[in-house]
Amino acid sequence: MQSEEEKLWDTFSKYIRLRNADENGNVTCVTCDKKFYWKEVHAGHFMGRRHKNTKFNEKNNQVQCISCNSYNGGEQFKYGLFLDREYGEGTAEELMFLSRISCKLSDVDYKEMNKEYKVKVKQLLKRL
Repeated sequence: MQSEEEKLWDTFSKYIRLRNADENGNVTCVTCDKKFYWKEVHAGHFMGRRHKNTKFNEKNNQVQCISCNSYNGGEQFKYGLFLDREYGEGTAEELMFLSRISCKLSDVDYKEMNKEYKVKVKQLLKRL
């Protein structure tokens, strides 16, 4: 049985992969610029999932192809360059700082966040 955190991750990952999809469902990997269908990619992390404070941070999570995210170790340097271009200079450094801050969420927190992201995913799926 999935934990509330795992359920949220499933929904949040769909949201991350869908939010930049075009009308055909295609997305671009932030580290290699190749195009894929949204179901064929990962929601990659700049700062790894073990860092609870940035695990569900929308800036910290971006579309990455399986090759970049899994086989190439996340391409953190390229990822950081993307973040600074997309969100402004210093974003990668800010996320690194935030990742070091302790964060504890309860099952209630995860459930509430999951409800919010389910609504967002439903809205994004309507566009396709």
